[in-house]
Amino acid sequence: MTEIRMEDILQEILKASSIAIAGHVRPDGDCVGSCLALYNYLTTICEGEDFRVIDLYLEDIPEKFKFLPGSDRSLKEPSNRSYDLLIVLDCASMDRIGVAPSVMEQSLQTLCIDHHVSNTHFARATLLDPGASSTCEILFEMMDYDRIDRNTAECLYLGIVHDTGVFRHSCTTQRTLEIAGALVEKGVPFSRIIDETFYQKTYLQNQILGRCLLESIMVLDGRVIVSSISRKIQEFYGACPADLDGVIDQLRVTKGVEAAILIREEESQTYKVSMRSNGMINVSKIAVYFGGGGHVQAAGCTMEGSLHDVINNLLLHMESQLQAAGQVS
Repeated sequence: MTEIRMEDILQEILKASSIAIAGHVRPDGDCVGSCLALYNYLTTICEGEDFRVIDLYLEDIPEKFKFLPGSDRSLKEPSNRSYDLLIVLDCASMDRIGVAPSVMEQSLQTLCIDHHVSNTHFARATLLDPGASSTCEILFEMMDYDRIDRNTAECLYLGIVHDTGVFRHSCTTQRTLEIAGALVEKGVPFSRIIDETFYQKTYLQNQILGRCLLESIMVLDGRVIVSSISRKIQEFYGACPADLDGVIDQLRVTKGVEAAILIREEESQTYKVSMRSNGMINVSKIAVYFGGGGHVQAAGCTMEGSLHDVINNLLLHMESQLQAAGQVS
């Protein structure tokens, strides 16, 4: 469990004859973007090297990301192959690895590239930059710009767009915007990527959004907004987790709100919690307390118990932080 320098990563890659790339469970934009970007980049720079094996392991890629180059190359089941190097991207802990835990056990060297402050350094070597907007931003800094083709650039751009909320979140820096501009120079269709993968919603998604907004409640003097969706309602609409994309972000922009909570029932007494903050509340700290993780302003966890207990337990932590900031009595 050691920190690795960015300049040492390519040396690890160059001496490996077989490489596996993996992301986290329920891959989001940054996970998909970073995994496909690295896969495309390595297959490009290693083109013609017959001895080199590069495999990609990801759970089902969300439909809206399947236009990305290389999305059809991902393996959904672990193989029995032993790799010289496994690179895990955008993943903070061992229990978050998607389909490749067994691949990790059989790999001679393991490397994690990540930007989550909650990273547990589960790999043998870790490149961690909590100050980066996304794992895609870290990858861009690692790559030779002249060897980034349009395929790789599209994947990097998508990951940055999604983890910055289209450059709205506080993780967006001057460097983030400079990188985005450099990727646009590669011919990235930025308007299409933003519209079709971030803003565009199906009619079903709009129905779910409307329901969650209608049934939301304001608590803690209007500083926190909470919404939940039961398994029964999900089944009524025929909705899957992806159909809730964007709900938490719409809750977050409610005027006067410091944090938003969206709770989705997965099974009886088991809930998936998503949290967003406007800066005053550290939702990563709360998520980690309940066994999850994420960023200061975007985090999540899985909790058990009654819905009432889940909400109360989360609000106790948010109330404590708001009191410390002098926002509630």
